[in-house]
Amino acid sequence: MSKYLFIIQGEGRGHLTQAVSLVQILQQNGHEVVQALVGVGEGRQLPAFFTEQINAPVQTFDSPHLMMGKKGISFSTTIRYHIFRLLRYLRSLSKINTIVKEQAPDVIVNFYDMLGGVYALLYRPNIPIVAVGHHYLFFHHEMVFPEKRGLDYWLLKINTYITALRAEKLLALSFQPFQNQPKSRIVVTPPLLRRAIREFYPTYQDYFLAYVTYTAMSDSIVQWHQQNPAIPLHCFWDNPDYPEEYVYDNTLTFHRVDGQKYLQMMADCRALVTTAGFESVCEAMYLGKPVMMVPAHYEQSCNALDAQKAGAGIPADTFDLSILLNYLPQHQSIQGQFQHWCSQSSAIFLQHLEEVVREKQVLVGFL
Repeated sequence: MSKYLFIIQGEGRGHLTQAVSLVQILQQNGHEVVQALVGVGEGRQLPAFFTEQINAPVQTFDSPHLMMGKKGISFSTTIRYHIFRLLRYLRSLSKINTIVKEQAPDVIVNFYDMLGGVYALLYRPNIPIVAVGHHYLFFHHEMVFPEKRGLDYWLLKINTYITALRAEKLLALSFQPFQNQPKSRIVVTPPLLRRAIREFYPTYQDYFLAYVTYTAMSDSIVQWHQQNPAIPLHCFWDNPDYPEEYVYDNTLTFHRVDGQKYLQMMADCRALVTTAGFESVCEAMYLGKPVMMVPAHYEQSCNALDAQKAGAGIPADTFDLSILLNYLPQHQSIQGQFQHWCSQSSAIFLQHLEEVVREKQVLVGFL
């Protein structure tokens, strides 16, 4: 049995979901996750699904994250916000170091947390580190980026590079198989989907499903609906000013975010409209649902282009579902190929994580 310690970037649900899935894989194969350290922003709380499902001790620490502006990732806002919080981030690094020494894991797994990379550089623990995230595919030669690269492109690359400091392997979650790049430390892996997705059997009822990460995006949904009232539409949002289920009219209903309910409605919908978050697109692909992806920032633009290449669906600039309606007749389902790719997840992750442990043991024995 090997001991693993997780450092997890806590913004959004993607990395948290991946961590829960990897805990399940490791524990099913006789390993132990001794600690989950989650980097959170000021005033943020961990979602209930994570604390209920992680099945490992959890502690949080203050961690920086990229800040959003009106046109995407804002370099200036990110710098201004975090420069005054450097002292608390230094305390976070000390906290991570103390816990690592106490737990003495065989491997540290970093789910794209910036301080996880900074800790590796400054404290240089004598413990192998593995980095996990879709973002590491951005270093792969087959990755295609949107034409407008600019500052957002370089900021995303720099942030990804920092999270990967001193990592022995970069396990790059991908919509589809690519060749590994050993010289770049890149191992291309299937997504780490939550186990619950396998419990749903898709049907094709007569409604579209939308998921908006920012409440303001719902305005676009309403505007399109007013022009197309005959088409049934359900939308998930996180708006505390409305009840859990808000019936706008006979063919449009808003639902407060609920993981289980969302998956069930995704399994039954005609197609999904979302903001190109990696996890949401993967779940739709697994259930065989076409996706229209409306990126909210540059990283999601990269995801949308990559997912389109894999056959998930079509990108769009706005929540204009007419684009999706025109696309649907030509969509070819890739559900079978994608599920086969996902079925290899446990074996691939175990292979590479256990390999890191063996290499460490050989080195210790040699010394």
